[in-house]
Amino acid sequence: MSSPYRSYVLVSREQIARNYRSVRAVVGTGVEVAGVVKADAYGHGALEVARVLAGEGARWLAVSSVEEGVALRRGGIEGIRILVMGGFLPYEGEAVAEYDLTPAVHSLDQIAQVERLARASQRSVGYHLKIDSGMGRLGTRASAEEILAALGQAPDARLEGLMTHFASAADYTRQQTEEQLAYFERICARLAQGGVEPRYRHTSSTIAVGYGRREGWYQLVRAGHALYGYVSPARGDAPPQLLDVKPALTWKAKLLAVKEVPEGTLIGYGGTFRAPRAMRIGVLGAGYADGIFHRLSNRGKVIADGQITPILGTISMDLTTIDLSHTTALGEGDDVTLLGAEGEASLYAPEIARVAGTISYNILCSISARVKRVYV
Repeated sequence: MSSPYRSYVLVSREQIARNYRSVRAVVGTGVEVAGVVKADAYGHGALEVARVLAGEGARWLAVSSVEEGVALRRGGIEGIRILVMGGFLPYEGEAVAEYDLTPAVHSLDQIAQVERLARASQRSVGYHLKIDSGMGRLGTRASAEEILAALGQAPDARLEGLMTHFASAADYTRQQTEEQLAYFERICARLAQGGVEPRYRHTSSTIAVGYGRREGWYQLVRAGHALYGYVSPARGDAPPQLLDVKPALTWKAKLLAVKEVPEGTLIGYGGTFRAPRAMRIGVLGAGYADGIFHRLSNRGKVIADGQITPILGTISMDLTTIDLSHTTALGEGDDVTLLGAEGEASLYAPEIARVAGTISYNILCSISARVKRVYV
């Protein structure tokens, strides 16, 4: 289908639902699946994706910030837990309680903050304690004894989960994931000896699910990239990939102009492309302000009339020039595919990322807010 916007993405609700069901089928009935909708659901639209997941019976969503969680609640997302994986700043505490958010706490000081919040709001405030098991990012490195002491000083805060995050789950050439899991297990076992056994333990996101690292699934997994149709490739001697997921987003832009240019014509800022022959070119109504990486200048591709064709010259803020020499079927107002498939031709986030020198997550999250989201 086409839409009347210069640049837009088509997001398939049904494909997101199918991808969620695939994760559910892999982990089984004993493990809950938190749908990760941070960063506007990786560019797919957090509120709409949250509605799809709620309709599929998801009991948990995960966001990065309190602001993202509040936006979901204000958008009508109720009856489903929202884990704020980036924790909360002191001035955000009232919003955590008011909007019934569940923060991931990553220091002993924050346990005390949750305790004060629970007392001030006169309501139970659940939280998940994040353990830094070896990634060196958010999470406490305190010993189990120190954690137990902090918990003893916070009787009104409710520890609901213990969590960590793997740094290299797709890398089977090293033992970092096994080492992280062992560290996490030691902390959990010592806390259990002290009488602390929260309902949830969780360590695994898409990659650890996709490659079957079952020992880290526990009671909850956090599915992000898989919901949107992607599982990053593994390194080394990895087991078979378990998830059957497909991309849910197609990105298109309209041709604003189509023109014939003679041999030798310079195209774009800096004249970085010189036509080697007479050419037919098209100018798209999208540029780096829409999320087409500037590094794709003279390197990237798009799909026009079912064929992959190159980007010509330097990508501008609002415009991108492409080669249309292979077709006379397209004219002003017609669609070109920036990400997705046309017939046998396909161009998805991983392929674009390799050329741009980045990762597929970055490609999806960089599609800007001015690109219209259309749900089908």
